[in-house]
Amino acid sequence: MSSDLSLTFFNDCFCHNQFLLLLYYLTMTKIAIIEDDPVISQMYRMKFEADGFDVQLANNGERGVDMVESFTPDIILLDLQMPEMGGAEALAVIRKSTWGQTIPVIILTNLGEEEVPKNIRSLGIHSYIVKAELTPRQVVQRVKEALKV
Repeated sequence: MSSDLSLTFFNDCFCHNQFLLLLYYLTMTKIAIIEDDPVISQMYRMKFEADGFDVQLANNGERGVDMVESFTPDIILLDLQMPEMGGAEALAVIRKSTWGQTIPVIILTNLGEEEVPKNIRSLGIHSYIVKAELTPRQVVQRVKEALKV
């Protein structure tokens, strides 16, 4: 009898822990990083995951559009200069879809503001970050400010 009670207690605790883990994952802030440089994207992935974010990566605009459609992130970090489909083109596609009209987008690039395509601001970006000017910690802070978390 006591072994049955122990097994029931174990099962209850295990289910409770699974529930808590599921709840944790469901409440994680989701961020999509669309960046063609694997070193940079992995660096940001590690930093955001350490801060409790659920992170998905794409290495070009076309893959990024597909990824955000299925991942439905809370925010997007988007590089502008990428192969196949650049960030401006990807953002235009994202903004045309119902699911992508209100997602905050932060441009993360090495281009100076004077080099940025003129139409990028009209596509509704939250802010613009030059990669070389901010540390990964500062980028995480900017994302948190944008999300008000």
